[in-house]
Amino acid sequence: MPTILRIGAFRFFFYSLETGEPPHVHVESGDKTAKYWLDPVELARSQGFRPHELRRLRGMVIEHRAKLEEAWNAHLGDQA
Repeated sequence: MPTILRIGAFRFFFYSLETGEPPHVHVESGDKTAKYWLDPVELARSQGFRPHELRRLRGMVIEHRAKLEEAWNAHLGDQA
């Protein structure tokens, strides 16, 4: 599960064998997790994050969306 980005306590990553789904990114911090679709950027699911944290994470995903999509395509482009 390649880590694409770290911002503070947040790790942005995807699983290497995730196929059959649109581009997305997982985020974790401690035991909290979330999954965001990349186009359009929206929350797919979360566990443990509070609403204000999810808004902040969405902003980070939007800010770094190009880098996240580039990493997705480089790693999973032929499999997705």
